[in-house]
Amino acid sequence: MTPRLFLRDEAQGDIEAAAQWYEERRVGLGFEFTRVVRAALAMIERDPMRFPSARAEVRRALVRRFPYAMYFIVEASAIVVIACLHVRRDPTVWQSRAET
Repeated sequence: MTPRLFLRDEAQGDIEAAAQWYEERRVGLGFEFTRVVRAALAMIERDPMRFPSARAEVRRALVRRFPYAMYFIVEASAIVVIACLHVRRDPTVWQSRAET
């Protein structure tokens, strides 16, 4: 059975905030960000183990074209996305989410 992909509320909020920020910079750029995030999520869902470990059980997938990474945990029945953050953001943000 293939594990299902779930986004925590915090991760969904990360995506929405980043898309809004990009959209405010240029019309259509927020949509493009959302599109490439969806593509990254599809790759994670297809083959989560292809992505490297960021720390312990947390894996990281980079988002194309934008300096963002998806942080996720692979469980027996689910892939749980805990964050979508700018790569220069303080790593304690996603690390604290992994502990909850």
